[in-house]
Amino acid sequence: MEFLTDERAESYATFIQEPTRPELEWFFFLDDEDRGLIGKGRGDRSRPGFALQIGTVGYVGLFLQGPLAVPWPVVEYLAE
Repeated sequence: MEFLTDERAESYATFIQEPTRPELEWFFFLDDEDRGLIGKGRGDRSRPGFALQIGTVGYVGLFLQGPLAVPWPVVEYLAE
C-alpha cells in the first residue's frame, strides 16, 4: 500500500527549495557543542559533510538520500 503521493515521495529526504537566510541561521548555525562533535574523531575531509548532515537533519527531518544534493547557499553558509 502506497501512503505517499508521488509529489511527497519525490521530495522525501531532499531539499524541496533553497533555505532562506533565516532558515540557514536557525537550522545550520553550529554552536560550540556542534563544533566539538564535528571535530571529535573526524578528519579534515569529513568535517564539512558531517556539519551539513547536522543541519540537514534539522531542516529536512532526515538524512539526505543523496548527500551531495545540497543547495550551494547552504554550503557557503557553513563555510563562513
